[in-house]
Amino acid sequence: MKLLSRGSRQLPGITGSARVSRQTAEVLSRAGNGDIVVVDHPDLDRKTADLLVQAGVAAVVNASASISGRYPNLGPEVLVNSGVVLVDAIGDKVFGRLKDGAKVRLDEGSLFVGDDLIGTGTVQNQESVSDLMIDAKAGMSAQLEAFAANAIEYMKRERSLLLDGVGIPEISTDMENRQVVLVAASADTAQELKKLRKYIADYRPVLVGVDAGADALRAAGHKPDLIIGNPDAISTESLTSKAEVVVPAHTDGHAPGIERIQDLGLGAVTFPASGTSEDLALLLADAHDASLIVTVGMRTTLTDLLDRGQGNTASSFLVRMRVANKVVEAAALTKLYRARVTWWAVMLLIIAATVAIVVALLVSDVSGTYGDLIRQWWNDVTAWVRNLF
Repeated sequence: MKLLSRGSRQLPGITGSARVSRQTAEVLSRAGNGDIVVVDHPDLDRKTADLLVQAGVAAVVNASASISGRYPNLGPEVLVNSGVVLVDAIGDKVFGRLKDGAKVRLDEGSLFVGDDLIGTGTVQNQESVSDLMIDAKAGMSAQLEAFAANAIEYMKRERSLLLDGVGIPEISTDMENRQVVLVAASADTAQELKKLRKYIADYRPVLVGVDAGADALRAAGHKPDLIIGNPDAISTESLTSKAEVVVPAHTDGHAPGIERIQDLGLGAVTFPASGTSEDLALLLADAHDASLIVTVGMRTTLTDLLDRGQGNTASSFLVRMRVANKVVEAAALTKLYRARVTWWAVMLLIIAATVAIVVALLVSDVSGTYGDLIRQWWNDVTAWVRNLF
């Protein structure tokens, strides 16, 4: 634990630079190792928590309750299990008293700038988060009712997209009768890609980076063939890697982040539709006749879907139903997949067997039956190869 020293005194708690904003997404672009993030984010979701952990923040101070009890959201559990200090309900007055970049100290739920107390909240730990999650599960029924209403509304709004594929753009990346790997950024993405390395080498699937998943692909040593997502969430190196870029757009045609594509002198296809980038990537792969869609870093349990918020829950659920016959998650694929037996390995075995047979014949006393032996051996080898494949 880092201590703040004033002369001969050592003040308790952790210290760091404050990254302050009511908008968590805005803070994420600036948060770095050892920072103390101050946000207003009720029901902190898992995706945001994963990004905060990846940024290496020391603490998260939330003006609101990180678990309100509406449903069992997963973000607080991710933070406390990763060793990030979480302080809840410090109040929104903190935003008027604290400047971004200020040196702050956090001790037992109290936030200080120098000797001035800025605010005090509730420190969460594994036990308290677990208790709150148990209570929050009681709110699931209300969330499911809201989900059903949102699903009906989404179906009315995007019926032609879901049922007939109206509005799905044409792309130059060839997916027809090919396997496709969709990669989203999550805490498990790097490990899942590592387990898929042999599968990717054997099948050469189309690699699609979804938002920051494009950077995860490059970090794992792969080159994305297609990128879909907000360009503001993707590194310049990935955007300029010669991958085709699809930018999700609002139904009115405005595509957030398209200005960055234009500034880089790149071309991009827009995809006007509601839903997450993951949803649009699934629809895109399905509409362009992918034979199999492998998802990496995309969680689809009921709790995970509710954790995304009501607006995205219905679209993700219905899109999954639309493409369910083609989708398999990476965790399942790695359990079922067996590496292909390559032709060069088969040929090596055949050559070795041939040498062994020839040597055996040369030292044997059955020189008059070479032809019959060789024919019988060849028949056995070809039958074995056929059975192998």
